[in-house]
Amino acid sequence: MAAISNAPFRLVAQECGSGMTTSEEIDAMSIVRNAPAALEIAKYYPQERPIAMQLLGSDPDLLCAAAEIVQELGADIVDLNMGCPVRKITNQGKGSALMRDPEATRLVIRALRKTVRVPFTVKIRGGWDSTALNAVEVAKMLEEEGVDALTVHPRTRSQQFTGRAPWQIIRDVVEAVKIPVTGNGDVTSMDEATQMIASTGCVNVMIGRGAIGSPWVFNPAYDTMPRAEQLRYRQRCVERHMSLLREHFAGNQREARTQARKHLAWYSEGFRNSAEARLRVFQAPTVEDALDVFWTFWDKNVRPEYEPLAVPV
Repeated sequence: MAAISNAPFRLVAQECGSGMTTSEEIDAMSIVRNAPAALEIAKYYPQERPIAMQLLGSDPDLLCAAAEIVQELGADIVDLNMGCPVRKITNQGKGSALMRDPEATRLVIRALRKTVRVPFTVKIRGGWDSTALNAVEVAKMLEEEGVDALTVHPRTRSQQFTGRAPWQIIRDVVEAVKIPVTGNGDVTSMDEATQMIASTGCVNVMIGRGAIGSPWVFNPAYDTMPRAEQLRYRQRCVERHMSLLREHFAGNQREARTQARKHLAWYSEGFRNSAEARLRVFQAPTVEDALDVFWTFWDKNVRPEYEPLAVPV
């Protein structure tokens, strides 16, 4: 998830129980040109490995050059993004736009397969729109060209993130290919992940947006914890995440502040007075000010649920 799933967030997710993580999308041209932003996205903690690095692009030469770079940086898996639905990306022929012409995309995949020495995976969507539901066709082409595994998000590009994800499309792909298929879409708990596997036959489940503000979604024990224990667990996750953010972005206070504001706002959701807290968090001029706002909100609205104030006798 662009500008969200950086190294600090991924490590927290992993410590909560995520089986494996992947980088944000790395634009092939940017990393070939040594753009600081692209190199920042490619940073990871050693304890994250094995880690997948996801490339974004449509030019086979640039993508192959980028694949060489991320492999040198330590990518254990190289993943090609054929699922991003954002207009500014698809207008450049990248992301889910690659699904519009499977035979032209075949040449991109063929070139990458010759370059990538580690496992090579691809993430796709259900199709471009409701008139072009070609996930099965694209999946078969990817298998023919030697891709090692697929992730399928079953919404079309035109759906973006609206409506319910039609899991049947994941099942259709599973039944059409022999390579492993990971399912993605509308999973916000371990129970839902189990349901996706049972109903589609996928071997793994990828959780993206369902983990925003909720990295504990990866902890299989979380849903069975008493409420008080859940809240203490959340507190520890927030503390860990903020500590990692400040360390990781120590040389870029502007980005540290941006990241802290966004994630603290998400962590406040679902509690009393959270709207006011989010507004004040986004107005905070520094990371420390944002943390002060958040923990004041937490102490007033959340902590009493698991550490009730003593009643004078």
